[in-house]
Amino acid sequence: GTSPSGAHTEPWTFVVVQDPHLKHKIREIVEEEEEINYKKRMGDRWVNDLKRLRTNWIKEYLDTAPYLILIFKQVYGRLPNGKKKTHYYNEISVSIACGILLAALQNAGLYTVTSTPLNCGPQLRVLLQRPANEKLLLLLPVGYPKKDATVPALTRKPLEDIMVVM
Repeated sequence: GTSPSGAHTEPWTFVVVQDPHLKHKIREIVEEEEEINYKKRMGDRWVNDLKRLRTNWIKEYLDTAPYLILIFKQVYGRLPNGKKKTHYYNEISVSIACGILLAALQNAGLYTVTSTPLNCGPQLRVLLQRPANEKLLLLLPVGYPKKDATVPALTRKPLEDIMVVM
């Protein structure tokens, strides 16, 4: 909530879900859409690029994680008189807030995986009773890993490939 935002509009809503029944409903929505994404929408190249990460449309962690945090960007706000309030740079503002949240979770010793379930936003917005001006940006399952959890061995680009000093 302390993240910077365009014109200080704070265009975000963080929905924390801990209820097992609601988490399972979220999983059902995500898996239904993700199966379509993997089989039809994403294309062979995208699906092949994900193989090394050992990911697919089955998202059991949505049931087992103690918390799910769904981050919604507010495309616009409402003034006290009911008129629309412009939220400048809403997507980048919310993305910065998400980055700060990810750093805070890591600093607290918690684990997550960033999830952007394609085509799930409208159904999840309705399920979570969010207003029409909110659009799902990110879904984060949050908790501690199982003792036998594994993570793909990923390498990062070297600093000289991502930074230019002038």
